[in-house]
Amino acid sequence: MSDLFDRTTRALGSAANFRQMRHNVISSNVANADTPGYQAKKLEFEDSLARAIRTEASGAEPTAVETGHFATGPGAISRTQADVFENPDAEPVGLDGNTVNVEREMAGLVENSIMYKAAIQLINKKLAALKYAANDGR
Repeated sequence: MSDLFDRTTRALGSAANFRQMRHNVISSNVANADTPGYQAKKLEFEDSLARAIRTEASGAEPTAVETGHFATGPGAISRTQADVFENPDAEPVGLDGNTVNVEREMAGLVENSIMYKAAIQLINKKLAALKYAANDGR
């Protein structure tokens, strides 16, 4: 039996989840903009998600389940994880050692919001096509 959702729909769902996580990280950075010594955080998932999509598409059978291994094989997209780390590009903004640049964070928040909405719209279009097919074109 095949999956109801194809690889594209699963990838879009994972991307939307990661975008939500990124929103939380950026919001946390903005909330701590006045905290002395706070180091801005960054969340990355694009490379690992792209790798999971490629390996799942290749039909590779081995699956990595140990921490630190790349997600491969069937279900690789659902096992993809995001990396949260201190932003190496951030420089102290003030004398207190805080590395949050509010303008850059807000621009990142807007970009992330646009990408999240795009993923949700694409998922909605895929689901509308399934609904159309389930209703025999009505």
